Amino acid sequence: MRILLFAHLQDAAGCAWLELNCGDVDADGLWRELIAARPGLARFRSSVRLAKNSEYVGAEGRFTDADEVALIPPVSGG
Repeated sequence: MRILLFAHLQDAAGCAWLELNCGDVDADGLWRELIAARPGLARFRSSVRLAKNSEYVGAEGRFTDADEVALIPPVSGG
């Protein structure tokens, strides 16, 4: 699966994107894999939303290696 990172998440991970082979996982499983691969992301888990194939997903979401997943940091508007 291709993982896209934005803003300060790129700095924490040291890259703009990465490839993971996780099989079929839920959001918790995906986070475990992400943190194992890039420990610097751990502190952002509670504030980052996941988007699968351009659509936001919640904790019940499922992910496969064919998905593109974006880690969306909080944004502010005005």
